[in-house]
Amino acid sequence: MKLSTKLALACTTAMIGGAAAAETMTIGITQNNVGVDSYQTTYEQAFIAAAEANPDVEVVVLDAGGDVARQIAQMEDLIQQEVDAIIIWPTNGEAVIPAVRKAHQADIPVIVTNSNIAEAGFDFVASFSGPDNITQGARSAEIMCDRFKALGIENEAKVVHITGQPGYTTAIERAQGFNDRLPEVCPNVVQIDQQPGDWNREKSQQVMEAFLVQYDDIDGVYSGDDNMGVGAMNAAIAAGRVDGITFVGATNFAVGYEAMAAGTYWGSIYQSPVDDAEAALQTAIDVLNGEEVPFLNYFDTPKITQDNMGEFTKPVF
Repeated sequence: MKLSTKLALACTTAMIGGAAAAETMTIGITQNNVGVDSYQTTYEQAFIAAAEANPDVEVVVLDAGGDVARQIAQMEDLIQQEVDAIIIWPTNGEAVIPAVRKAHQADIPVIVTNSNIAEAGFDFVASFSGPDNITQGARSAEIMCDRFKALGIENEAKVVHITGQPGYTTAIERAQGFNDRLPEVCPNVVQIDQQPGDWNREKSQQVMEAFLVQYDDIDGVYSGDDNMGVGAMNAAIAAGRVDGITFVGATNFAVGYEAMAAGTYWGSIYQSPVDDAEAALQTAIDVLNGEEVPFLNYFDTPKITQDNMGEFTKPVF
């Protein structure tokens, strides 16, 4: 296959392949925001590589740049191109539902990747491919509780919580999983504050700086991913308060893995963007081939801490 590009809807569209043979599947993808973090960048690279390796597939690769209106326009463009299937990584789980419905009405199956849309749109989706974000949040709560028990502070610990972008399904579900599970496993731990970090390391550092000014006693920090978690950790290091704080994330980035190896970051959830991308593409192919695909097509994301990190390779993102 060859890679060519064209301009569409004020954003770059990567087209893989030349003129399609009759039996070739054309699959469009509109992503959330490739430039926001290295996970999404690695996902895109893996997605394109998987498509290049399959002679029966052409893909149209779009990126919404975090803009809901742009993503809706990209959905319209893919429908007009009459692609065979659409993969969407939603910028906002509620706002994209009308566009997903329109694709469904055009008999174009929609596969949601990484972060699901709101439940009201489920009838218009062929399958969701990605992690179980609620389980990830719950597992992060278990990691933190186990650490507090090992330190003997499970009856007095205080926790602050940095969430992802408001309205973004992954952020909502990871927060829900953590908030529901922590009181079950550590009922005496108190969550004293929760603020959004928008998946951004610099903003999360600022949020943590404010927490450190406001609260004299912080024993744990839960962040919706390691990118934000490392920002929070950096704020604590700068304030001279990193010792005694347990930092836990929900997607293990390379920087989180390195901080775990250094002993300043405790644990996270191991999630591969390569697995994520390949699973989404394969799910779309399976749907188009008429195979039976689960509506919630999860891949496993295990716990990783300083204790077991030797069992995992350092993330590439």
